[in-house]
Amino acid sequence: MKAYHLKLSKKDLKGVKTALIPGDPERVEKIALLSGEKNYRIISENREFRSAICNVSGVPVLITSTGIGCPAVSIVVEELANLGIKNFIRVGTSGAIQPGIEPGDLIISTAAVRLDGTSRHYAPLSYPAVASFDIVSDLVKSAQRMKVKFHTGITATSDTFYPGQERYDTYSGHVIRDFRGSLEELKKLNVLNFEMESSALFVITQVFGLKSGTICGVIVNRLNSEKPDDSLIQRVEVQSGRIALDVASNLK
Repeated sequence: MKAYHLKLSKKDLKGVKTALIPGDPERVEKIALLSGEKNYRIISENREFRSAICNVSGVPVLITSTGIGCPAVSIVVEELANLGIKNFIRVGTSGAIQPGIEPGDLIISTAAVRLDGTSRHYAPLSYPAVASFDIVSDLVKSAQRMKVKFHTGITATSDTFYPGQERYDTYSGHVIRDFRGSLEELKKLNVLNFEMESSALFVITQVFGLKSGTICGVIVNRLNSEKPDDSLIQRVEVQSGRIALDVASNLK
């Protein structure tokens, strides 16, 4: 029996326990290639969900794209958990909102502000969205070994790219009252960055008794510019992908 959206079965996964979950389907193959050019295979493609399996130091690792946003993440976690996946690492990109975080840096999230609606379908807002200590620790150690610049701290997860992240370069130019001033407030609360998936990932996996973490490459610091530096995307994809694969190879 295959999972409805992912079109995967337990037979396809063959006992894999860890999944890397980038948003962009094209990033699946980019990450898989880091394990070796002939060391992976695409096993499923449906809608925004593309999956590949690769081997890292003899350990099989699944890579499945989620598309954008928390609702899609919930589908991926639900279906992969039913197929036996125990560990999830989001590998993404992000916009920083703190001085001193430069485009090209990495952010390892320890927790997330729940500006999404999906996570409320699993736990009340009083329930914290926290990453798994073991995975955060492993991501930090791997980043240190690879000598890349990274930051650890709290991420804000928004359901929308524009108003929920207080962007005004939109069709209407309008942000509702609830989000006006939110960027500055989150900055003062020492939140590091905005993205669109981690709060649901953290809440769902904690509720299910599974493990998860997030590592994102910074492609813009919104205190300085609203335009992402696309020239950095390949670099942060490689760095974050290598770190995630390294961590995945040691998870049980």
